[in-house]
Amino acid sequence: QLVESGGGSVQAGESLTLSCVASGYTLPMNMGWFRRLPGQEREGVAAIAKDGKTDYADSVKGRATISRDGAKNIIALQINGLKLDDTAIYYCAADDANLQLARWYSHWGQGTQVTVS
Repeated sequence: QLVESGGGSVQAGESLTLSCVASGYTLPMNMGWFRRLPGQEREGVAAIAKDGKTDYADSVKGRATISRDGAKNIIALQINGLKLDDTAIYYCAADDANLQLARWYSHWGQGTQVTVS
């Protein structure tokens, strides 16, 4: 089970941190953040592998930081300098395979809304 938190309404230029707790997994998982902008397909935002290697979408590179709590399946995503285009539903995902920003993760959270105005 994956549970996201930290979404909400923010002003453009502000920062936001999303958190995700993945429970029920006995081993570290590869995890990622995705988002679905209004009327668009779900897209990868950032990913962090079991070994800590990270990947970022070009749209957030330099503004976002993904991190994990050691070997725990707890991750966070901080986005600075939020833009109107960052408005989306943000989803946490986990998989045993290192899928980076591909959409084929096996496990997904319910999503949390981020609205930038």
